[in-house]
Amino acid sequence: MNRIHLDKDIQPLSEFRAGVASYIKQINETRRPLLITQRGIGVAVVLDVAEYEAIQEKIELLEEMLAAEAQLALGLGVSNEDARTQVLSRIRK
Repeated sequence: MNRIHLDKDIQPLSEFRAGVASYIKQINETRRPLLITQRGIGVAVVLDVAEYEAIQEKIELLEEMLAAEAQLALGLGVSNEDARTQVLSRIRK
């Protein structure tokens, strides 16, 4: 995901409402999120759908890595050779 440009990607809610279509076009073209403010405080972030899905995939991968690290710390891991044998036996069935 591209980073927010502070001079272009932060808009008050009132301006966003008035120009929704142009802001959606901007988000789709730049792949940068748009921060919406209300009374000077950030209240929402609008993302391109593809960018949102990519973020979700990264989060899922990180959660799986954390779970795997926790399992390894508990001694629940298997050797590379054992894992290979298990996978190959499942494929051959």
